[in-house]
Amino acid sequence: REMLDDERRKLSRAGVAVADNIEVGMMLEVPSAAVMADVFAPDVDFFSIGSNDLIQYLFAADRGNSRVSYLYQELHPAVLRLVKRVIDAAHAEGKWVGMCGEMAGNPLATPLLTAMGLDEFSMNSNQILPIRSLISHLNNRQLQPLVHRALAARSAREVEMLVKEYVPMLRKS
Repeated sequence: REMLDDERRKLSRAGVAVADNIEVGMMLEVPSAAVMADVFAPDVDFFSIGSNDLIQYLFAADRGNSRVSYLYQELHPAVLRLVKRVIDAAHAEGKWVGMCGEMAGNPLATPLLTAMGLDEFSMNSNQILPIRSLISHLNNRQLQPLVHRALAARSAREVEMLVKEYVPMLRKS
């Protein structure tokens, strides 16, 4: 932020108009950054969770390596707990949180992410309409028991079964 302010001053002195309201965000792609979200939240305007790298680093499992890719689990309770930690830290400071990566476009993750308060989803364009439709059918207040049970679950498979139990339209996926 200091660097941004310094550059803004330099540009102003050079006669270049600079916007006053540039948002400064932080991409969270490693578990250490996500764990420290409460420390970083006062200094940023938003967080963006890079789910692909975050999950890969959390489980020390290269999703592109067929020998260990099975360890990459978007719905694992450890992932959900980390995401919730980031969302809660940001919201405690009045900041917003977005997510990019495959988890943001995963219909089985959508009910959990919306109920945890994720503010923005970034996904492939072919996923936008189905995810938007799904979100329009969700009631975040009614999904709070699902979030609590998912965070207490022991496996990604258990979370998947819980989501399908709570959101009937996802049972066939």
